[in-house]
Amino acid sequence: MADERRYTVLVAEDDGDIRLILKLYLESGGYHVLLAENGREALDLARSEMVDLALLDIMMPGIDGYRVMEKIRESSNIPVLFLTAKDQDFDRILGLNLGADMYLTKPFHPLEVVAQVQASLRRFYRLGSGVRERSRTLAVGGLLLDLDRMRLEKDGVLVELTPTEFRILAKLMQSPGRVFTRAQLYESACDGFSESDDRTMMVHISRLREKLEEDGKEPRYIRTVRGIGYKIEYKEASGM
Repeated sequence: MADERRYTVLVAEDDGDIRLILKLYLESGGYHVLLAENGREALDLARSEMVDLALLDIMMPGIDGYRVMEKIRESSNIPVLFLTAKDQDFDRILGLNLGADMYLTKPFHPLEVVAQVQASLRRFYRLGSGVRERSRTLAVGGLLLDLDRMRLEKDGVLVELTPTEFRILAKLMQSPGRVFTRAQLYESACDGFSESDDRTMMVHISRLREKLEEDGKEPRYIRTVRGIGYKIEYKEASGM
């Protein structure tokens, strides 16, 4: 791998065969792999080890992947990819709402998983590399986005974002006033887009608005351009 240190990937999966296959392929790709066969082991490893990315099966004994996801998000914004046999929209949206970055449905090819891990880590650690020469931060209204430390402040208060939310917001804030289609935003955040991802993009935008807007009916930052997509521009609240 091009990076000086090896990234650590946590694989939480109750199927022993899948665990070992993923370990083999990920280690061949240059990653350090931690294995957990249930949610409790996954949480213990996430708390005791320096984990860069988590691959979580949803249906695990004891503590399921959703709950593990929630606990990880209390203290970390590392990329999290769900591995699951579930493929219904409800399950996918639930996972995204909890802060997952991607949803890989079984059966999957191990090389696909490795590719998604690589892409997620590249986005997470190198986001903004193309604009850092111009500025290390982006500002719109009361929003201040630090591209190096991957953190957002709103009116001086830290706002927790998932890696995907951060990438979407960075794309918007790099060009205030410019209208981006859902496909453009999704491609920037997730390296690809299909029609089925249109609803997923709407979920991410909805979650961002919940974190940024005081009044969802009168957004001051993320604006919908009907029939096209979204843009970001600061609008003073009425009466100010």
